[in-house]
Amino acid sequence: MVDIFNNKKRSEIMSNITGKNTKPELLVRKALFSEGYRYRLHRKDLPGNPDIVFPSGKKAIFINGCFWHGHNCKKAALPESNKQFWKKKINGNVKRDKTNSGKLEQIGWKSFVVWQCEIKKSTLEKKIKQIKMFLKE
Repeated sequence: MVDIFNNKKRSEIMSNITGKNTKPELLVRKALFSEGYRYRLHRKDLPGNPDIVFPSGKKAIFINGCFWHGHNCKKAALPESNKQFWKKKINGNVKRDKTNSGKLEQIGWKSFVVWQCEIKKSTLEKKIKQIKMFLKE
């Protein structure tokens, strides 16, 4: 299938994709804050730059987009065009995520991954409960 946008427009669209302060991330942060949790954001000194960090408990939370991090759900379907490129890109991201998780563990940190598809208004409360359990461990 041919891309419906020209190269310039596609480049503009792709450059607007951000890795920080995404909607799923903001929803989780807002819910945790309202529960009384205080945290740090995007610690560059930790492997993988976790989205939410609880330094005192050495806990890190990653809020991953299903497509970009290779989740096994409908949102992670590869585009029909340029499939080899996307497969290589996503596999690289998955490998990097595993490496960063291992590095965090080596320095005494625990990590928790929240997937984009798990954060809907109907399931957010359940996910926040899981995060709270993780933080209490």
